[in-house]
Amino acid sequence: MRIKRPRVASADEVRITREMESATIDFADESVASTHLTIGPRMRGMSNTEILECYNDCVRAQDHLRATYQHVAIEIPVGKPQIEYSTQCTQWTPRGDVLRCVIEDDENGEPVIHVDDQELDWMEFGRLIRSFAGWGMRIVFVPDDATHETPVIEVREPAEGER
Repeated sequence: MRIKRPRVASADEVRITREMESATIDFADESVASTHLTIGPRMRGMSNTEILECYNDCVRAQDHLRATYQHVAIEIPVGKPQIEYSTQCTQWTPRGDVLRCVIEDDENGEPVIHVDDQELDWMEFGRLIRSFAGWGMRIVFVPDDATHETPVIEVREPAEGER
């Protein structure tokens, strides 16, 4: 099960534990993520109610940012490399937010993902997209010679025998 993002909470929904200048906010509902909140030296004089207010202010600010953020996905132009090898991370990393790729099978029936001229096995591709952990992903399948085009998308149930 995917853990739900933290939300504004009331005192009866959470348990607050303190450690020096930070607090951990754990929800009674274990499906909601815990939060480690560093407040600083002033936390020593704060009540749990004040810590919870500080936490809720942070969540409200994040919610506001999420509501007002307009994401512009960067797509690397055709002919330019979409991925690069990072020696620091020892893996392939995306240069933008859109990947044009083609899926094939190897001799063992395992997926091979071609990005530009690079062949990535399932593990390498997983490590590549893991750099977007915490983000959402939308996959649109297109003919292998049309990966650079944005297709028309219809939101509907497929007709009988379609797809």
